[in-house]
Amino acid sequence: MDSIIDEIKNRLDIVEVISSYIKLEKVGSNYRALCPFHSEKKPSFFVSPARQIWHCFGCGKGGDIFKFIIEMEGVDFKDALRILAKRAGVELKPQDPRILTKKKRLYDICELACKFFETQLHQSKKGEKVKEYLKGRGILEESIKKWRIGWAPDTWQGLSDFLQKKGFKKEEIVEAGLAIKNESGNVYDRFRGRIIFPIFDINSQVIGFGGRIFEKEEEVAKYINTPNTPLYDKSKVLYGLNFAKVDIRQKDASIIVEGYTDVIMSYQAGVKNVVAVSGITLTPYHLKILKRYSENLLTAFDMDIAGDSATKRGIDLAQKEGFNIKIITLPEGLDPADVILHHPEDWEILIERAKSILDFYFENAFLKFDKNLPDGKKEIAKILIPVIKRIPNEIERSFWVGELAKRLEVKEESIYNEMAKYQPEREILSEEAKEPEQKEKTREEKIEERILCLLIKFPDLLEDFKNFDYFSERTREILKKMKEEGEKFRGEGLLPEIKEYLDYIYLKSEIDENLPKEKNEAVLELETSKKELQKLFVKKQLSSLSEELKKAEEKGEEEKIQKLMEEFNKLSKKLIEK
Repeated sequence: MDSIIDEIKNRLDIVEVISSYIKLEKVGSNYRALCPFHSEKKPSFFVSPARQIWHCFGCGKGGDIFKFIIEMEGVDFKDALRILAKRAGVELKPQDPRILTKKKRLYDICELACKFFETQLHQSKKGEKVKEYLKGRGILEESIKKWRIGWAPDTWQGLSDFLQKKGFKKEEIVEAGLAIKNESGNVYDRFRGRIIFPIFDINSQVIGFGGRIFEKEEEVAKYINTPNTPLYDKSKVLYGLNFAKVDIRQKDASIIVEGYTDVIMSYQAGVKNVVAVSGITLTPYHLKILKRYSENLLTAFDMDIAGDSATKRGIDLAQKEGFNIKIITLPEGLDPADVILHHPEDWEILIERAKSILDFYFENAFLKFDKNLPDGKKEIAKILIPVIKRIPNEIERSFWVGELAKRLEVKEESIYNEMAKYQPEREILSEEAKEPEQKEKTREEKIEERILCLLIKFPDLLEDFKNFDYFSERTREILKKMKEEGEKFRGEGLLPEIKEYLDYIYLKSEIDENLPKEKNEAVLELETSKKELQKLFVKKQLSSLSEELKKAEEKGEEEKIQKLMEEFNKLSKKLIEK
């Protein structure tokens, strides 16, 4: 197993892996970003290409590429191994029981189902008719293949029978969301007579499906999706992100649309930083994912500014989370796919003309109501005050207060008074969106970290250390190894958990701007830190002796009391001397 892990690490670069998830900025020899695991405004997430590690100095999480995938994808080590092995082109033996996880079985079912649907589209008579329809909608053959569009035949058990022949149980097919079990216990296919759009995770693995009805007259849902499964949760998945992530980062903006074909047609037309929310509104999870790549958001949703629609609530949440939002205004009755089909160049023009969220709200509110009538002023303010209040930046908020007061011909004070009265509804955010709790480091831990950082920056100062007794066992091991190996020191031979801690210290020493620049400053700080650490060490010993004395006094052990008192007085003198 270790050889496989080493091979994967040798083939993959941590910067490349992490930058496929979040936007990294180069600073010196390292990279930094806003942490994807907690909300923050100032980047505290760092990646070291030299040591192939990452660490967030805000929430305290860190590790190697495996730990990053475990945290990012919410998987266990075995699944992280599978994901990275695929990325590295390292073959894992399928018979190895350590990697045959339940999730792996579900991934295999989804992949086989996708191939089944593709084969039905490209090799069946009905499939040819479906392809004609797709091409009539403007979807090219190359896009059909890239997005792996398929066809689910209008049969009750076509896919289920195929998957069972491949060795999968009925229960697994149901759990993957591909079949439904009725009251009699019989299983039938969920997708029948539908055009199939596979849904991918960030690594382009199939995790679910969306099915569009084709040539059916009876009243059924136009679109159906895979229900929530261990692989797929529509509140956490953005369709097309696997293809769009690089372009979102390069263009520093994501465009959100509503449908699969909108994404495919936009990508085909050259605008590739587009994703879809697959029939639901933006959720806190979606926003958290998008923020990893860019804080600029463009939406092509039909939005009623005066209503309380789910779409509006999603946009409101994005504004509250600090996104820079623009609204793409589409011609009435058309969606992006329609615009691109007839006039592809118009799509880019509409994107360029997108209005900021405040401009959009202002323009629509003043068109909807008469600002010259008292009721009109009231309704306009009712729409715009919540939007202005959500602006995180005070200067920007002040500007829009002034703008609203000027257009309504009222005093700014009146707007501020109304803003003070407005109470937004309590928004329930996901647990993931909340600030994580980090265990507070002890004073000793902080001092030891500082000393190690100083010694890594000025290694020759280690010569002044004659005694390591007052350090924790972990730091003692590192200092002894440093002294033994001198310039050759790399941390090899240390226990894995100590080596991991050392990697963190190396990264901290590289990015800490408060470390002394000059050696003489470092000498003074080291001396002060050593003395403080020694004092804390003696205080701990005194505290321990006090407990022993108390117990000895309770038992009346005179000889032991005498011995402990001598030791206590000796240590007390040491403390005074220091």
